Amino acid sequence: MTESSFPILLTSAGRRVALVHEFQRALARRCLRGPVIACDLRGHAPALHAADAAELVPRVTDAAYVPALLELCRRHAIRMVVPLIDTELHLLAPHRAAFEAVGATLVVSSPETTTLSLDKRSTGEFFTSIGVRSPKILDPDALLADPGAAWPVLLKPADGSCSVGVTRIDGPAELAFYHRRIPNPIVQELIRGREYTMDALVDFAGRVRMVVPRLRIETRAGEVSKGMTVKDARLIETTRQVVAALPGAVGVITVQCFVEEGTQELVFLEINPRFGGGFPLSAAAGGDYCGWLIDWIRGEDAEIAMDGFQDRLLMLRWDEAVFVPESSVL
Repeated sequence: MTESSFPILLTSAGRRVALVHEFQRALARRCLRGPVIACDLRGHAPALHAADAAELVPRVTDAAYVPALLELCRRHAIRMVVPLIDTELHLLAPHRAAFEAVGATLVVSSPETTTLSLDKRSTGEFFTSIGVRSPKILDPDALLADPGAAWPVLLKPADGSCSVGVTRIDGPAELAFYHRRIPNPIVQELIRGREYTMDALVDFAGRVRMVVPRLRIETRAGEVSKGMTVKDARLIETTRQVVAALPGAVGVITVQCFVEEGTQELVFLEINPRFGGGFPLSAAAGGDYCGWLIDWIRGEDAEIAMDGFQDRLLMLRWDEAVFVPESSVL
């Protein structure tokens, strides 16, 4: 490896083609060669074919997964490892020192933060502990027994992601039916209003350096398909406070909240300590998170304004495809 190279490993890369390109552009702006290496369980993951190199790894739940990543880091002289799915964050968090030992910085928050983000009950307790509102968690048995209960409510898996299993419940019969069929369910009050996702960036000293709020205009399969950046001082400052309270947070922290109809109160829903699916909008608006992570690992820094991004920039997504010969699939 020469001084002009900075190999990066993106794990569980899946469909994150746009993020692969963001890292490639960040390296190019710094006259660094990379490569950006993507790994996944399956050879037909689109991001593998957008990356500079691709590797297959075991399933995240396999005992061989972490050793396989460490071997990739040794073989490719990786400088930075960026995990991209929820299920691997808590698994990798205790192994930061092992990655440092092979020369790679693992961009993952502490086990405490990855744990509280895994379960919506723990996330709600965290929000309450720092004095911000989150949806009330309701007792399903009490709802079924109360003829005057307020409907609708929301049923979801406590450890779910990407909106899988999120179900609006309009009455007792629906609650009784879905509560038996959705794994590890919780029932929450239904919040109505405008929904925002905030991309926060935390440096390796634990300082929140930028927050980009994105209005979720339209979603598909749990991921934003149309969104817009919003330079809202209240969203930025409250999110900064929330993220600063997370123990051992580092890298990109994605936070979701509603601005409630009528009251205009902020109601915080979720914390995902990783790059969110809508991050390319924040990057296009001036959030060079990929590049700043590279800078910090190289011992460099720059002035970053907390709200130094383009306001009211729209993202309108459409489907694209990667065409590859069968022989190129790992």
